[in-house]
Amino acid sequence: MNRKRILTGDRPTGPLHLGHYIGSLKNRVKSQQTYDPFFIIADIHTLTTRPQKEHVGLLKEYIYQIVLDYLAVGIDPEKATIFVQSSVPGISELNTLLGMLVSAPRLERIPSLKEMASAEGLDTMPFGLLGYPVLMAADILLPRANLVPVGTDNQGNVELTREIARRFNFLYGEVFPIPEIEVEEVLIGTDGQAKMSKSLNNAIYLSDIPAAVEQKVLGMYTDPNRISADVPGEVKGNPVFIYHDLFNQNRDEVLELKERYRLGKVGDVEVKQKLSKALNDFLDPVRQRRVDFARHPGIVTDILSEGALRMQDESEETLALVREAMGLPVFQVSPSLEEPPQQRTKAFGGLAFM
Repeated sequence: MNRKRILTGDRPTGPLHLGHYIGSLKNRVKSQQTYDPFFIIADIHTLTTRPQKEHVGLLKEYIYQIVLDYLAVGIDPEKATIFVQSSVPGISELNTLLGMLVSAPRLERIPSLKEMASAEGLDTMPFGLLGYPVLMAADILLPRANLVPVGTDNQGNVELTREIARRFNFLYGEVFPIPEIEVEEVLIGTDGQAKMSKSLNNAIYLSDIPAAVEQKVLGMYTDPNRISADVPGEVKGNPVFIYHDLFNQNRDEVLELKERYRLGKVGDVEVKQKLSKALNDFLDPVRQRRVDFARHPGIVTDILSEGALRMQDESEETLALVREAMGLPVFQVSPSLEEPPQQRTKAFGGLAFM
């Protein structure tokens, strides 16, 4: 039975954190049972806002760390295709073709692009960033994905992918499925002000050591109106209790803490100490699996090589369908062009029209 395909992934800008786990990773693990999953590590996308050489030089290590995080949370490379964006040249070719089907004003209306530019301190919109949604469409449509889990900040990009797919199918014939959107859950950061993010320094990483987790939890934002332990506190919307609900397996303890907090009978320190324990209990097996996989550094290279090979096959199949639908002429290099120039008979003799 052919399973529907799912595509999602990460930009390699640093290690993954609990926000990634709640928003995406835990659902990726589940998707392995019912979907044919493709997980892209989108290194080219990072260049849209960070093209400097010092950032590019970090990509290899970030990619390695992300794959370790994938394995540590339970993503199975035997069930999922994990690949690096730049290892599949067909993405760039499809990006070029799809870019012919969308206007610059349409791209300029996507609000997340301006937000990305602002977050990186860019005064003007680089061409690559303006085309970010089209490249994302190529990521999605090359494996002909049926479902795209995505954060709210990228929802508009996937909407554009759906528009492009419909326009291509209308102009040239049915090639692409119209991917459905699944909006991911958002985890608030330790500062209580915004979603968990590497750039905002409000993240607890999957690879954080226990002491680091404890330190970050002790500094977490709670009820700002509570000045002492005997003052009744607000549980709803309180980041500490949001994390308790998500990660603390001792439900009776969570209910007791909430009740005491509402009555002003427990201090923030105790609530945070118990949260630290719950988080470290959750992260301990993840960290241990990460260490186990890291003892075999060749495993990451093997996984990414296998993923690239699978995607190369998918790329060739999809692009063949695209070229045929569009009616693009296909040229192949004949054996005579593989000879040294002085041995070729005539210039046009080296091309075979298919």
